Amino acid sequence: MNQPVGIVDLFAGPGGLGEGFSLFKDQAGKKIFSIKVSIEKEPSAYATLHLRSFLRKFNDEFPPEYYDFLNGKIDEPDWSTLYPDEWMAASDEVKCLTLGTKKASDFLANRIADIRKMCGDRVILIGGPPCQAYSLAGRSRRAGIVDYVPGKDPRNFMYKHYIKVLAALQPAAFVMENVKGMLSSLVQVRGNRIFRAIRSDLCDAAGPSSYQIFALSPSNEKTRLDRECLASDFIVRFEDYGIPQARHRVIIVGVRKDIVQRIPPPRLLPLAMQTKCSVRDVLDAMPRIRSGLSKCDSANAWEQQMQDVITIVRKHAPTLSRREAMAFKSVWARCDAMLADAVVLPRECSGGIELPGSCPVNLRHWIMDKALTRLPNNYARGHMPDDLARYLFAAAFSQACGRSPKARDFPDALAPNHRNWRSGKFSDRFRVQLLDAPASTITSHIAKDGHYFIHPDPTQCRSLTVREAARLQTFSDNYYFKGNRTQQYIQVGNAVPPFLAHQIAERLWHVFRALDQNVG
Repeated sequence: MNQPVGIVDLFAGPGGLGEGFSLFKDQAGKKIFSIKVSIEKEPSAYATLHLRSFLRKFNDEFPPEYYDFLNGKIDEPDWSTLYPDEWMAASDEVKCLTLGTKKASDFLANRIADIRKMCGDRVILIGGPPCQAYSLAGRSRRAGIVDYVPGKDPRNFMYKHYIKVLAALQPAAFVMENVKGMLSSLVQVRGNRIFRAIRSDLCDAAGPSSYQIFALSPSNEKTRLDRECLASDFIVRFEDYGIPQARHRVIIVGVRKDIVQRIPPPRLLPLAMQTKCSVRDVLDAMPRIRSGLSKCDSANAWEQQMQDVITIVRKHAPTLSRREAMAFKSVWARCDAMLADAVVLPRECSGGIELPGSCPVNLRHWIMDKALTRLPNNYARGHMPDDLARYLFAAAFSQACGRSPKARDFPDALAPNHRNWRSGKFSDRFRVQLLDAPASTITSHIAKDGHYFIHPDPTQCRSLTVREAARLQTFSDNYYFKGNRTQQYIQVGNAVPPFLAHQIAERLWHVFRALDQNVG
């Protein structure tokens, strides 16, 4: 290739999609994609994005001070003083802006002109417009709002900012990611449901029928034209591509038609199936750390609380088969032995940077960084005593029964004081992430509580840490998330897994390689 392909990243979050593209290399080890601008409006996500952009300026050799910071030897330095040129370059690339505002529009108009002059056709637009308005959970919450009118909710139309940039930039290709709920949303645009309207707008962004739309699902191997694609073709099941998480998202890829016509078939191959990966494959070798207490936390207080919790849960153990009951008792034996030996785990610790031997080699290389001596963003959150008892019960139940408990499985003494607890609406309100299966979808809800993301080890009695969630999202261990812990959880939950983004980048690299081979 003559020069790197420029990337414009909108709604970038902490940078998962851009990270996958920026790290892709061809067979000769040359980086193919170069991020020219990233836009994110949330300050803590922007700070994470800015830091990562800064680190990319050093190619594959991060500054030694960065590892000293991650390893706890020093506080985070003032990067702008230490490396002013690289920090300034990152500041020029990453912008904290709200798309649709005059400030953002003026900036993008100028930057797009520069990118077009610098890169010509060798540009890709990527991004995932905010998805709360389309998500099934969001729609369920709004169902009880009497005066809610979907067509008047601006969140349903954030994608139009993406379309506007697409029309102005006219890149060779684009990638748009969103939630699966977009396909079933009943929001109407010009008489069409929202997904049909979005497809139409994407196709015609640079003029009538200017883009050909492709689906990445292997079920779409014939690379059918957009008008023949079913909406379901655009659903990508991440667990099929080596992501240790059952995350299902809509991913739409478009290539400008004049470029498609210059490329011999097959124009864009579907993603290749990868080795399945489980929670165990990325979390099992991590350091064991205890939960915290939401009030008055200390090692002694936690030990006493755990003794009380074990007593309560043992007293109210459910009726199980003989095999399950014996497995349940073995959990108590482990917890009792731990406390009897005065083994009170820390809430954060050094070491434990390895991945289990079962982790696929390519994912191991993607996540692990041997320069680390501890894992950043790996501090356990605090929980209320009542929730500790439920977490202990749930994790023990999962080990005994091979599944996460439903509401009906909880003893009455452990049931939360919710009127609808037994109604079926909250049947999996407390969900354990099973070791030998992909995790459930990591979402931003993990920031509110850990009930859906309970660690499978009962002796740790806690929800997942930010780092554990980040591993399930396939962020490298050296990827540091800025902001407070709540903000970090939200960033991780909203991100596109970089390891999947890397696979999408490979597919688009084939497009540009074929284009280069057929110039003229």
